[in-house]
Amino acid sequence: MSTGAPNKSAAGAGQHADGPRLLADIGGTNARFALETRPGEIGQVRVYPCADYPGVADVIQQYLKDTKIGRVNHAAIAIANPVDGDQVRMTNHDWTFSIEATRRALGFDTLLVVNDFTALAMALPGLTDAQRTQVGGGQRRQNSVIGLLGPGTGLGVSGLIPADDRWIALGSEGGHASFAPQDEREDLVLQHVRKKWPHVSFERVCAGPGIELIYGALAARDKKKVGADINTAEIVKRAHDGDALAAETVECFCGILGSFAGNIAMTLGSLGGIYIGGGVVPRLGELFMRSSFRQRFEAKGRFDAYLANVPTYVITAEYPAFLGVSAILAEQLSNRAGGGSSAVFERIRQMRDALTPAERRVADLALNHPRSIINDPIVDIARKADVSQPTVIRFCRSLGCQGLSDFKLKLATGLTGTIPVSHSQVHLGDTATDFGAKVLDNTVSAILQLREHLNFEQVEQAITLLNGARRIEFYGLGNSHIVAQDAHYKFFRFGIPTIAYGDLYMQAASAALLGKGDVIVAVSKSGRAPELLRVLDVAMQAGAKVIAITSSNTPLAKRATVALETDHIEMRESQLSMISRILHLLMIDVLAVGVAIRRASPEGDLSNAVEKVREQADDDASAVLDWLSHGASSSARASD
Repeated sequence: MSTGAPNKSAAGAGQHADGPRLLADIGGTNARFALETRPGEIGQVRVYPCADYPGVADVIQQYLKDTKIGRVNHAAIAIANPVDGDQVRMTNHDWTFSIEATRRALGFDTLLVVNDFTALAMALPGLTDAQRTQVGGGQRRQNSVIGLLGPGTGLGVSGLIPADDRWIALGSEGGHASFAPQDEREDLVLQHVRKKWPHVSFERVCAGPGIELIYGALAARDKKKVGADINTAEIVKRAHDGDALAAETVECFCGILGSFAGNIAMTLGSLGGIYIGGGVVPRLGELFMRSSFRQRFEAKGRFDAYLANVPTYVITAEYPAFLGVSAILAEQLSNRAGGGSSAVFERIRQMRDALTPAERRVADLALNHPRSIINDPIVDIARKADVSQPTVIRFCRSLGCQGLSDFKLKLATGLTGTIPVSHSQVHLGDTATDFGAKVLDNTVSAILQLREHLNFEQVEQAITLLNGARRIEFYGLGNSHIVAQDAHYKFFRFGIPTIAYGDLYMQAASAALLGKGDVIVAVSKSGRAPELLRVLDVAMQAGAKVIAITSSNTPLAKRATVALETDHIEMRESQLSMISRILHLLMIDVLAVGVAIRRASPEGDLSNAVEKVREQADDDASAVLDWLSHGASSSARASD
């Protein structure tokens, strides 16, 4: 099978050093795949019916088998669905999958999943006149917003916003906006479709299946029976053959689409033009070109003249989504210079030529297969780079890292821009490999979020209170009592009188005896227990200070002298505060390190203490990353 014309400017570029890249365009009906061997060179296109495969991983495996590709490191999927987080549940098909679990199952270093119209939007700036057909008048304005819509199984909507030397694609579900009829015929269509669905969106009437609904509405108006063999393809065929009812159906469809396209142009200010993709309009051919689409597009009353200057195009390029998803994947892998997320990659590139040949092989492995570095133990990293294990360590230290764990953490952070993994929900039916990895991934994510967002000025204030305290009491109810006990074991070694209470009566009795110079550290996930709040009020009225380790914007956080906020995402199915407990224990470690440094050097400034605090967070995150790479699998083998 052939593809659309490649990017001519990249035609002379060399092959991808990390091997061919897998590109996919998955709709509600078909899954299309291709391989990109070098920038702009896309081939091996194959199409598979989605209904023939139980899931996305199965159809990808079939494609790899059919094309006899031994190894793919990087892949990107454009999918006809909103993509928000790790879990994808298709709207127009029954596939549900985890992006991270699918990546692991297929052995990819990178698996990028984006909305299909976001991908198609990224292809628009590179389209040539041969890959689009203008409908009506208008002149596109350079470096202006571009709108995109496309009727297929659903109705996709996206847009492109120019930003300096690049484009920003909008993710949108605009096709689900409420349908607004413009004449009596469309009123009939709305009434007909409303019998089936209480909310009638534009997608219902100007996506592919909408042609059948419009035909049914007009047939009912004319008191004609609709045969069981009538579907969208048959209606379009009859319209081409001159059938009056089918031709009116297509005309009505094109008019509705024109109104919707005008809405998108007005909403986005699409002076760069409106592009129409999807699988339906190209099949209409001259029926669409002769239709009222352009007239309805401009019919916006006082803004007729505004829209008359906005051009509209039908995309004629074959498989244009591949061009867009290729651009998004290339952007992701290149880690654009100048951004904070690319610092570690830029550092490796800058130092590469000054490294020894052996260290250079480790650098190339990190640049081309960063997830391999993050996930693999040192023995596998050394084997893949064809170097010794000490060489791997020397390479890490040459970058200013303390060791492999520290380098893994920085590389993972650079790979995503903020944190190495996103929150993944545990589901019934997950294997031990899946839910084990999710628990560990979620913990790493939460620790690094804490490092990024923790208010270290508040940490300094808390350390000052604890270091100067006459007495410290740790209060925690339920699971939080475990954290309070852990804190007691750490802090009594400083020679400060300490105690931990997990019983409300004991907390109330002890708090009544506290006064000026005493400090309570209250640990609570919810920060809302009214009994605990009353106990703290009593102590604070007597002059005691309260340090709260809790979630932000809770009554406890607002009431405390100092609030150390530890926000995160818990696994909703579980009643166990798993991640919050780890974050609370980590905060106790941070405070203990700070007090230890302060007491060892009471006249020193706080910068050293704060640096140790940051190192503590890095060390804990690195330890969990080590679990991700090999600790969990070792434990699993030991349990066998």
